[in-house]
Amino acid sequence: MRRILYLEPVGGIAGDMFLAAGIDLGLKPAAIEAALRGLSVPGWKLAVSRAVRHAISGTHLDVVLDTREAHPHRAYADIRRLIESASTLSPRVKERALAVFRAIGEAEAKVHGVSIDDIHFHEVGAVDSIVDICGAAVVLELLGDPEVHAAPPPLGSGSIRVAHGTMPIPVPATLELLRDVPVRFEGVGELTTPTGAALLKVLAHIGHPPDFIVEKVGYGVGTKDFKDRPNVLRASLGRMEATRSEGLWVVEANLDDATPQLLGHLVERLLAVDALDAWVTPVVMKKSRPGHLLSALVEGGLRDTVVDTLLRESTTLGVRYHRVERQALERDWVEVETPWGKVRVKRGLRDGAVLNAHPEFEDCRRLAEAAGVPLKQVVAAALVALSQRS
Repeated sequence: MRRILYLEPVGGIAGDMFLAAGIDLGLKPAAIEAALRGLSVPGWKLAVSRAVRHAISGTHLDVVLDTREAHPHRAYADIRRLIESASTLSPRVKERALAVFRAIGEAEAKVHGVSIDDIHFHEVGAVDSIVDICGAAVVLELLGDPEVHAAPPPLGSGSIRVAHGTMPIPVPATLELLRDVPVRFEGVGELTTPTGAALLKVLAHIGHPPDFIVEKVGYGVGTKDFKDRPNVLRASLGRMEATRSEGLWVVEANLDDATPQLLGHLVERLLAVDALDAWVTPVVMKKSRPGHLLSALVEGGLRDTVVDTLLRESTTLGVRYHRVERQALERDWVEVETPWGKVRVKRGLRDGAVLNAHPEFEDCRRLAEAAGVPLKQVVAAALVALSQRS
């Protein structure tokens, strides 16, 4: 059974909103604090309260510092040492937290034109941001390491004052982090922070969620109260049952340079990795070139395997896939006796009635070759035997 966490950044996303959403799903703040106590940073605590935005009630969280932090600017190497030396964090939590910080560091380095080793984190290097990012990794572990999906985040607009001066919204690091994923340019103010963007980019698949059964819903409430939208991050936690696939998909690619031998090999390879069916269709492509459309029907859990096979084994530079629906007959096998031996027959049934029947080709061919009779004669005899049996 796969666990699914689906994030909807209705009012955007920030690190504290992610933690708050986890607590609203039922996690104990004390459990999160206990896991983070191994971080060698100045005194802090989580302040948890209830809040309402546009009539939606949820959890609000602040990281409250006991003392004023003397050195809020930290290099990536400093943060890496802090996390790696934290004895209370599991290896998986450390790996996730470091990946988020590295993503932020690489984005900042790209924006400022320096190497990541020369980057000093300002707002993101402060204690509250370290707690937010490491806490997000802890939240996922406490939730049972679900597969995380997220809707495209709204980025906001306007300008904001940061350590580097006045910046446009979204700030350059946020936009750099969210390159190559779906986003929404809408809203007023900073809706998605660099920390929020990094959490989505590193920890989540941004786009359409899989079909799953929702068991719990939590709301992480942000500090600001926007006029045009509730400033909440909605988190839906649920499961995808092991007996239920993600539906059926058609995976396909256009090929204009594949030989007949390669096409035959590709169909065999797709079937070997458990595609339900695979076929080749002649097509006319751009510039009026003749080509082939290579397609496969696959269950959702094997879609990525089929995509990987197509990319590895064919000459295509890209693969498309889309969901399809299918209504299939129930199927069973029966064995019938012909003058030349036994033949298996596959039957298609609906509500107990046989609607289709097909003698197994290889059985018929084997008997025809052994007896020296036409193949069609064996097939016909198998169908007659099936009719008499019914």
